[in-house]
Amino acid sequence: MLYIEKWKAALIVLICALGVAYSSPNFWRSATAVDDSGIPGWLPSKTVSLGLDLQGGVHLLLQVDIAAGVRSRAAAFEDTVRQSLRGTGIRRTPPERGGAAVKFRTLDPNDAQRAADLIQENDPSAVVTIGDAGEITVGFTETDEERLRLAMLTQTIEIIRRRVDALGTKEPIIQRQGDDRIVVQVPGFDEPEVLKKIIGTTAQLAFRLVDTTSDPTTFVARPGLERLPQALTDEQKAMTPRPPPSQYFVVRNSPVVPGALLIDAQPSFQDSRPVVSFRFNGAGARRFLDLTGRHIGEPLAIVLDNEIISAPTIQAAIGANGIITGQFSVPETQRLSLLLRSGALPAPVEFIQEASIGPGLGKDSIEAGKIACIVAFLAVAVFMSVSYGLFGVFAAFALILNGGMIIGALSALQATLTLPGIAGIVLTIGMAVDANVLIFERIREELSIGQSPVAAIDSGYRRALSSIIDSQVTTLIAAVILFAMGSGPIRGFSVTLTIGIITSLFTAIFLTRLMVVIWLRRAPRRTSLPI
Repeated sequence: MLYIEKWKAALIVLICALGVAYSSPNFWRSATAVDDSGIPGWLPSKTVSLGLDLQGGVHLLLQVDIAAGVRSRAAAFEDTVRQSLRGTGIRRTPPERGGAAVKFRTLDPNDAQRAADLIQENDPSAVVTIGDAGEITVGFTETDEERLRLAMLTQTIEIIRRRVDALGTKEPIIQRQGDDRIVVQVPGFDEPEVLKKIIGTTAQLAFRLVDTTSDPTTFVARPGLERLPQALTDEQKAMTPRPPPSQYFVVRNSPVVPGALLIDAQPSFQDSRPVVSFRFNGAGARRFLDLTGRHIGEPLAIVLDNEIISAPTIQAAIGANGIITGQFSVPETQRLSLLLRSGALPAPVEFIQEASIGPGLGKDSIEAGKIACIVAFLAVAVFMSVSYGLFGVFAAFALILNGGMIIGALSALQATLTLPGIAGIVLTIGMAVDANVLIFERIREELSIGQSPVAAIDSGYRRALSSIIDSQVTTLIAAVILFAMGSGPIRGFSVTLTIGIITSLFTAIFLTRLMVVIWLRRAPRRTSLPI
């Protein structure tokens, strides 16, 4: 018998109400400019997150120089060689970098095997080989190098994500493309140059002692020392591409305190000047305290990406906290703090593609999508009303609530709506009444063989259910596969299609049935149906 329990009817109404409630902020927020700060926090307030093609933004394609990152990691083997052979009496040539390894030679060939054993003992992960001419090579295994390459790409993606998230942007898309490329899409952001500076800066920070005995203008390269330029401000870079010879420093090669030991950095002020305050972890605090305590009165270079941003004189021993001073503007301190907090990129990146999409194009796309949805709904509603009479009107009303539930689900899940996503919604509107068509045609068949209205309705909903589930489940499987194997626009389409299938099944099977039952109870002795 056609009957719906009261708790089921209440649950259907509640689900529909939640769908309307979660979708409503998308309409009253866009239609009014009223401040919503006084609205209770328990009310739904999230709106649909629009993708890059709908609200404009920046699209970047980056190429990660994995080889340079591997060579940089291999430089750590220099310290391994020095520490392993220090105090052993083994004389050697200075280590030289070559690709993903360092090479050196012992002055006494008989010491080669002993040196190799000491290095291997100090760093078991290193591969140490002795050539025919007695040359010792310290590097990676092929497996370790491949694992390092993958880890560097993954780490680069995560660091870029932290930097972009700190800008306060909504729903950025950052994903791998191929073996060494990364796609970055930031909707709603209209400053591509600022974004490129934040993403493209490697941000490898180190604290190095300045060699005051060397003259930077006449410096000749020698082991343990190198000459680095002083970083220019944005205004100075606009005037000159490189600093004059007087703005160079000679510093020691090995960083006494690496920037990786930093755990926080924030923009601040000291004597009304913008500065960056930083904080070390426990190991960094101990090393920095020891360094500054032993070199009071000497200059300490703060090096960022092989440029000296400041070289203050150490006035006293400094522990966990310190400041970075320089000729900074407030935006520069904010950018530097962000870079230091997010961590250094493990490898340099190069921008090989850039596109900036204006908000006007996105607005046009949204308007076109709205028109498409309205036209699709009106066409389906007219067709259903003409074909099935009052029952078609019920299906059209369920279609309205179906659209509201799709928007509400997208808002609640904070899924990103793209132009292909709008196409998925339009397709869902066309497919949403498929289940009702099957049900109503089955009701007509039952009426044609002499069934009573109540029995025909009950049989129509019950017997059409298996066909409805079969057709919708196959489409749902296809949508899930698209989401799992696709990316970007394909995923946007599959998300709205999946949500639309689920809400369509609910409105077609449960909501329209509830409306028919309520209508039927008002006149239970009907002898015919308006279908």
